[in-house]
Amino acid sequence: MRYPEADRLDLVEDLHGHRVADPYRWLEDDDDPRSAAWTAAQDALAAEHLAALPLRARFADRLEELVHAGAVGVPAWRGERAFSTRRDPGQEHAVLRVREADGTVRVLVDPMALDPEGTTTLDAWAPSWEGDRLAYQVSVGGDEESLLYVLDVATGEILDGPVDRCRYSPVAWLPGGEELYYVRRLAPDQVPAGEEQFHRRVWRHRVGGDPADDVLVHGEGSDPSTYFGVRTSRDGRWLVVSASIGTAPRDDVWLADLAGDGTLRDLQVGVDAQTTAWVARDGRLWLMTDRDAPRWRLAVTDPTDPADWRDVIPQADDAVLSDIALLDGPDGDLQVLAVHSVDATDRLSLWAADGSGRLTDLAAPGVGSIAGVVARPEGGTEAWVGYTDYATPPSVFHWDGDTLAEEERAPVAGDVPPLTVVETHATSKDGTPVHLFVLSPTGRADQPRPTVLYGYGGFNVALTPAYSAQALAWVAAGGVWAVANLRGGSEHGEEWHRAGMREHKQNVFDDFAAAGEHLVAEGWTTHGQLAVMGGSNGGLLVGATLTQRPDLAAAVVCSAPLLDMVRYERFGLGRTWNDEYGTAEDPTELGWLLGYSPYHAVREGTAYPAVLFTTFESDTRVHPLHARKLAAALQQATTGEAPIVLRRETSVGHGARAVSRTVGLAADQLAFLAAATGLA
Repeated sequence: MRYPEADRLDLVEDLHGHRVADPYRWLEDDDDPRSAAWTAAQDALAAEHLAALPLRARFADRLEELVHAGAVGVPAWRGERAFSTRRDPGQEHAVLRVREADGTVRVLVDPMALDPEGTTTLDAWAPSWEGDRLAYQVSVGGDEESLLYVLDVATGEILDGPVDRCRYSPVAWLPGGEELYYVRRLAPDQVPAGEEQFHRRVWRHRVGGDPADDVLVHGEGSDPSTYFGVRTSRDGRWLVVSASIGTAPRDDVWLADLAGDGTLRDLQVGVDAQTTAWVARDGRLWLMTDRDAPRWRLAVTDPTDPADWRDVIPQADDAVLSDIALLDGPDGDLQVLAVHSVDATDRLSLWAADGSGRLTDLAAPGVGSIAGVVARPEGGTEAWVGYTDYATPPSVFHWDGDTLAEEERAPVAGDVPPLTVVETHATSKDGTPVHLFVLSPTGRADQPRPTVLYGYGGFNVALTPAYSAQALAWVAAGGVWAVANLRGGSEHGEEWHRAGMREHKQNVFDDFAAAGEHLVAEGWTTHGQLAVMGGSNGGLLVGATLTQRPDLAAAVVCSAPLLDMVRYERFGLGRTWNDEYGTAEDPTELGWLLGYSPYHAVREGTAYPAVLFTTFESDTRVHPLHARKLAAALQQATTGEAPIVLRRETSVGHGARAVSRTVGLAADQLAFLAAATGLA
């Protein structure tokens, strides 16, 4: 391929004694004419190359059916109303619905009705305790800059909004629906230039009032990158506020008695642990925490004197507690419906709320993921369970105190192809076992097949079974799709997370390489038929893999990636991630980052595999500059004939997108991988 010319600067900086080259610094600047011209040339190259891929049209047709699967969210009950999301085949976005006491269902928020172009997304929503008002947040063009609105549920009338600067804002209602707590950033003229994305505060807001008159509740003097959480009790007496600096795996928690002086008092401050706290209908303070329990536990205490935390569900030896719901047992005794994860698949069980132990295990809907459990806030014997697996779109099951039965299944536009899931373990460089899900047409390694290995490995995120149109389309075409549960995730609790962050980040890349070698050794594939794929932090994963092990795989899809780990904190939300990765401002931590930073690991004269970078111009989390710089470096350095292609999209960001956009992106990615791995 003839790649666009890219000026190579002789720019070398001395950073804490490290000589750090940055020849493509100019590609950081969207407004630099050289950057604009180079990007336009890359667009033309990508369009020509991707359009000519022989299987693109067939993958697009298959994905058109599989991506147009439905999705049903777990309901939130408020009074006699149930609020939930649903997307049917043919819909670009899920709609938010309400089911009334008589069973009638109405749509409350439809992103396509707000914006027929499909660029508006529903980011979050929260009904009032009585269910008569709804706070919801929407953003446009992928920027995730949420605008907050409040509507009257009965009439659909907008009562408040738009209130801006509400990105990642939780909402906690007070009884009566006249006031709420929420999180909002300070106005741009109140913060230093370049810090407009930060400086959040907790406010108390009166519906319909001027946000300028909101009461400041908490956050003054906090670290600029702090995220806040807010929760209220159903009776309005208790307020819980939590705070974490960026994505650090620890938080401070305060509790206020609003029936008393309303002062926020320390519940957990300065402790290296995460705790979610709330006061439930029994009047006790409930605490789900990894404090002294890296696999998590559930405890209770008295909110008026919260010093003594007593376990209701203690930490398990071989499972991670991930979710709970409180419900009434058949005799009126309070029980806990709990979700535990073992090797990234979820189990359900019932526990006595008095701490006397497990009552029974429940048969889960399948070998998959429990995507939330909820019960009515006021009590009852019923619960609702979200469920998905590799062949089942997000659906809802109903627990009636005796049986778990499907209540609402999400349909699929086409037939779901048959597939078999095999669980296996690779052995990492240091001997650590690494769990994999292997999806295939036959369920056995009967012959080497083109294989995609997908991973993430960071930020305490677990890769659990979930419906994936891309995986299904690949398996339907005769390939194998594998998902690796790497260190850095939450599959085995907080210790597993920390074993893949900061100075231990190389463990993640070693785990991933071991997973690839295992697939080859077991006969699932060969190195010439193996591809690796990841996005965001997973883009960093595959970027490090292709620069450290260019021989491991024949192809790479690297989406919305972090790749320049020396300068990542300067762009997007990068500064909120320095607890996960480390900071270049610290000499020791800069050494960690340089040890694996993909952009700085490119070597002249290396035959690199085929690489497809996919970026999104409205991405306000990870700036597209990362992919630009590594694409330029690889195009200049590689001695191989495998293509290095940069594909970009406009008016879309890091998160949610319209279904039709998903089809186009996925078809390009799969067709690219098919061409490089020989999938026929």
